Amino acid sequence: MSADYFLDITTAVCPLTFVRTKLRVERMAPGETLEVRLNAGEPLENVPRSLIELGHEVHGPEPEIPASPEGVYRLWVTRR
Repeated sequence: MSADYFLDITTAVCPLTFVRTKLRVERMAPGETLEVRLNAGEPLENVPRSLIELGHEVHGPEPEIPASPEGVYRLWVTRR
């Protein structure tokens, strides 16, 4: 999936993972898409769910390395 913007939050910890993602999405125009790179665990559980609760469209997540479910994931957020 193509994206208009990219955000890597693999070095951030919760709740900053969601805060950084939310701030980036807020600066986007409706219909634009953000690709987010995030770690498994708490960020993977909380970031997509919180974005959906705000009404945004979320695709994924997909692991960067399919054989490594505990690794890094990517998801795509379209602002609504």
